[in-house]
This record gives sequence, C-alpha cells and structure tokens, in this order.
Amino acid sequence: MFLPLLDLTAGSAFCSPSAAFFGYMGVACALIFSNLGSAYGAGKAGVGVAHLGILNPKLVVKGLIPVIMSGILGIFGLIVSIIISSNVTTGSGYSNHKGYSHLASGLAAGLSCLAAGLALGVAGDAGVRAYGKQPKIFVGLVLILIFGEALGLYGLIVALVTSLSDNGPKCLPPT
Repeated sequence: MFLPLLDLTAGSAFCSPSAAFFGYMGVACALIFSNLGSAYGAGKAGVGVAHLGILNPKLVVKGLIPVIMSGILGIFGLIVSIIISSNVTTGSGYSNHKGYSHLASGLAAGLSCLAAGLALGVAGDAGVRAYGKQPKIFVGLVLILIFGEALGLYGLIVALVTSLSDNGPKCLPPT
C-alpha cells in the first residue's frame, strides 16, 4: 500500500517511543486478567470440592476437574504474554500499530480467560455439589465445563492471530 504522506521514521507520530509501553501493557493484561480468572475459578470450584468431600469422599478426585481446568486459564495468559513480550522491541522498528495490536491481543486473552474463570467457578461449584448427590450428572458437568473453558481458548486463538499478524506500517531508522 502506497502512503506517501506518512512519516515512518523512528520518533514520528506513527513510531513513537511509547509504542513499547502499549505492548508491555498487553503482556500485563494477559497475565493479570487470566490469572484473576484462574484464581477465581479454582477458588470457587475448590469450595464445591470441599463440600463434595463431605457428601461423598470417594468422588473428590473426579470432582477436581473444574479446579484443573481453571488452572489452565493461567497457562493461556502465560503463553500469550511470552509471545507478546518476545515481539516487543524498544528500539526503532516497533510502530504504534504493533503496540496497539499487542495491547489488544493481551486484553483479548486476559479478559476472555477472566470470563472463562467466572464460568468455571460458578458451574464447577454448583456442578460438583450436584455430582456429590447424583453421580449420574458427571458427563453433563464435564460438558458444561468444556464450554466454559472454550471461552478462554477462543481468547487465546484471537490473541495469537492478533499478536502475530505482521500488517501495518514498518518504522524506519532515523536518518
């Protein structure tokens, strides 16, 4: 694409030094929000597992599935943050477009994992309590948890596509 009026040298409006700040904010958002979702899901579902241990201690190991699935959400955020941080450069060549792209991918992964953690926590807590009273509900519980986990997976996919896309202006070294 030919854009003759754009100044794409380092330090210009399209290639400011603050672009790396937005990239690293994407790293922070991916880690913070995904770990918040993971912690909430594991904590809330863990309360249900403790209640399951009172109702039927033999079922506790199978009841740990929502806690394990919640822990995976933190790994999603870690993967995205490592990919973003390896692509952020503080020198020339890192444009505002790339910084905003990395911020958007961190927010996509982090906030979708937060939503998935909320879903896994609520469904996991109620599900394992119901499983303690009626073991036939186990397959339905696992299916519900899979759909909750899929929210985090969708955010991971969008974050990977967004952070690894290489379109947008390229910054040139100062002349």
